[in-house]
Order: sequence, then C-alpha cells, then structure tokens
Amino acid sequence: MPRIISGTARGTRLQAPHGEKTRPTADRVKEALFSILQAEWPVDGFLDLFAGTGQIGLEAASRGASRVVLVEKDRTCLAIIRENILRTHLEAQVCLLGQDAGRALAGLAEPFGIIFADPPYRQCQTVTGRLAADLARLLAPGGRLILEHDSRDPAPSFVTNLQLERCCQYGTAMLSFYRRAPDGVPMLCQEEKGGD
Repeated sequence: MPRIISGTARGTRLQAPHGEKTRPTADRVKEALFSILQAEWPVDGFLDLFAGTGQIGLEAASRGASRVVLVEKDRTCLAIIRENILRTHLEAQVCLLGQDAGRALAGLAEPFGIIFADPPYRQCQTVTGRLAADLARLLAPGGRLILEHDSRDPAPSFVTNLQLERCCQYGTAMLSFYRRAPDGVPMLCQEEKGGD
C-alpha cells in the first residue's frame, strides 16, 4: 500500500486499486525522485499526469508545493484519488482533473515548475510523443519534466525544446529528467543505477 513519505501528511497510507489497474511508484523510487528535486523546493506548480493513486502529486503537496494538479481518466482510480486527497487533508492545494491527459493539457494555461508523467510503461514513447508540444508549453522557464518508464526502454526523445538531463534506474523503473532547452537539442542520457 503506498504512503506519503514526508511533509504535512507524512505516514498517511493511501488507497490503491486491487489488481493490475495501476502500478504505484515504489517508495524507494519516490524517495529518490524527491531527493533529486529537493534543491528546487518549494515548487510553484506540480502536475502529475497519469496519476493512478495520486501518490506522487500528493507527496508534492505534502512537501509544500503550492499548486498541484492531478490528471487521471480511469473512473476507479479517480474515486481512489478523491479518497486519498481527503485522507491527506490536502484539498486546498490539490486539483483533480478526471480526463484524458491530452485533453487536460490542452485546457491548462498556467505553467508548472515540475511535471511528472507516469504513462503505461509499454506506451511511454507513443504517449509522450503525442503530448510533447503541450508538455513543453506548460513547463515554466527552467522547469523540469520527469518521466517514469520501463528501464528496458530508451528515454523518450523530444523534438520540442526539452533537453534530456539525466536518467536514473531503479530496478525495472527509469526516471528520465528533462529541462526546457533553448535550442531543442537533446543531451546524452547520463544513466545512474539506483539498485535492483
């Protein structure tokens, strides 16, 4: 069962759907993610795409992110996210959009300091390629996009102004970090192994 690791809702256990409907981010991956992002905290605007249980966005809100938007289209997951928002008492900071990621991105205008996306593993390249222009548009200057994907798949490369900074592997999960780049030329992926 996922939980909030730090901040105002620390220790809160979150609900998760039964079966294989979601693949919640492992605690050690979540800890590593927020450790890497610590230098950029507090962040103004955190977008969690393909939110699943909402745990990444709720972790950001618990740690003080001023504005958190969760995007999820699955109805079962939406009900669970609503319950998790109530469990953590973070209603004032969190907005839940129950729609497809493409439609949600198209309807958003205010930029985000951090965008986290965890699309279905086998669809990461396709989904992120389709959303690339909106992802770049919604990143604040110097903002970061983090993709969680299968470590067997290469980090998605974008044709927009996003630059790959680093990749960190944690068993079968890979976190790929991107920043807005003025010239749109991707850097080589700096792979880091986080253990198996």
